[in-house]
Amino acid sequence: MSQDERGTPVSDDDTPAGFELGLAYPDAEALEAAIADLVEERVASRIAAHDATLWGPDAEEEAAKRLDWVDLHVTSASLVPQIEELRAELNDRGVHHVVLCGMGGSSLAPEVICATDQVGLTVLDSSDPDMVRGVLDGDLSSTAVVVSSKSGGTVETDSQRRAFEAAFRAADIDPSERIVVVTDPGSPLDDLASESGYRVFHADPGVGGRYSALTAFGLVPSGLAGADIAGLLEDAGDIAEDVTADDDTNPALVLGALLGLANAGGVDKLVLAEAGTANRGFADWAEQLVAESTGKTGHGILPVVVASPESPNATASTSDEVLGMLGPMRDDHPVAASGYGFAIDAPLGALFLLWEVATAVAGRMIGINPFDQPDVESAKQAARDMLSGGSAEPDPVFTDDAITVFDTSGWLPEDVVTVSGAVAALLDHLDPEHGYVAVQAYLDRLADPALAGVRDTLATRTGRPTTFGWGPRFLHSTGQYHKGGPPTGVFLQVTSEPAHDLAVPGRDFSFGEFLLAQAVGDGQVLAGHGRPVLRLHLDGSSRAREELLEALG
Repeated sequence: MSQDERGTPVSDDDTPAGFELGLAYPDAEALEAAIADLVEERVASRIAAHDATLWGPDAEEEAAKRLDWVDLHVTSASLVPQIEELRAELNDRGVHHVVLCGMGGSSLAPEVICATDQVGLTVLDSSDPDMVRGVLDGDLSSTAVVVSSKSGGTVETDSQRRAFEAAFRAADIDPSERIVVVTDPGSPLDDLASESGYRVFHADPGVGGRYSALTAFGLVPSGLAGADIAGLLEDAGDIAEDVTADDDTNPALVLGALLGLANAGGVDKLVLAEAGTANRGFADWAEQLVAESTGKTGHGILPVVVASPESPNATASTSDEVLGMLGPMRDDHPVAASGYGFAIDAPLGALFLLWEVATAVAGRMIGINPFDQPDVESAKQAARDMLSGGSAEPDPVFTDDAITVFDTSGWLPEDVVTVSGAVAALLDHLDPEHGYVAVQAYLDRLADPALAGVRDTLATRTGRPTTFGWGPRFLHSTGQYHKGGPPTGVFLQVTSEPAHDLAVPGRDFSFGEFLLAQAVGDGQVLAGHGRPVLRLHLDGSSRAREELLEALG
């Protein structure tokens, strides 16, 4: 391990072309010792050998079924010609637009792959009726739809599939000519697809959703959209030997050790900013991988995705943050002056594999199972209970003009009667040393992406790490950390009346009802874990949005 001018470890120059890793760490000796321990314990080569014992006896059963991702640069290669052949067939029929219906790991990797390759892909990962309708109203004559679900029972994806089937039939288009399914073998979706005559690509059941970037889940929609998926696998292959070597220059060991060691010292937030990288949107993919893999049993690393190195939480940072710049190291990076930080860049396929190994390494150091998600199901069950009438929507505390205020667990003081007062009361619960703010917007992210700017507003207002998640998308990402990680978050939910609701064909609920049930259900589970939750329900008018922004400051 070589040293830079500040005495902090950096990787050597024997990794593949295009790879860079620079570090800042306050105790270089401690970091080098942690890396040396990982080398001595042969952690990297044992991951490569699918050694399920690395994360302890409680994790062994799950880990034994979830380590095939290490070899995907080889095992997924046979998918490439099949995907390219199908793309050519679709293009010959005038089908050039690809819509992906999927959640979490089924959507985040294709989104970054296509954005990086600058090819068009519409990702529908929402139950918001206005967002679903907006995608359905596109030109169906030139559209193919990829329906992706590992379990085959994801309610959001099933609802989207039903909507597209109905829309295709209404347009006199045979759904079997346009719908492509990606799922695990033998899943309910696999059975339905076979009965319906849909083209099916089976994913490797030995890979969990958040590690599935280089499986059929990442490759099929990306390849059909025109991304270079063969090159993606080649890039992963180029770095595979480096990240599975028991060597102190292994960049995955270095990154995993930094994150794990920092976490042990109470530095449990990871700020991620694009800083010169060509990999567009990579931070959103890494957010799910890290949060869902590590956030459990009261531990974890909370990713905080920011727009740039100049954004609040990156500049200035707090003492409980690791700064992660996605791009080459520069002297003007916040990392250069940070106690804890790194700058990293590589071709996208290489980054996928490197971060997967590093996250597994960090999980071992933290002492958790990086392959389960024990708190995700609770929110799904709460939403199902509400839809089935097993639980009711809570009564509002008050209405302030165009916004109705809900407090799930009764923490809001009785004398608070305005939205701005309710927001201030929520932020009063924020731990100034360890706390974070999570904004959860159950709205149409395609129609109003600028709303994500409230993250910067609240980060500046509080001086604390602040995250922004589109619901229900974030439920399959940071949702695990919110409930299973350290109990230091305060939660602001934003819901709204849709412009027009939309029925889910063949179901006794609408998209709008389902979305609200997801918000209310997750809020109830968070409250049950002792987290303060404030829900602001907008009446759907532009005035409500203005009042929201004013209340947030």
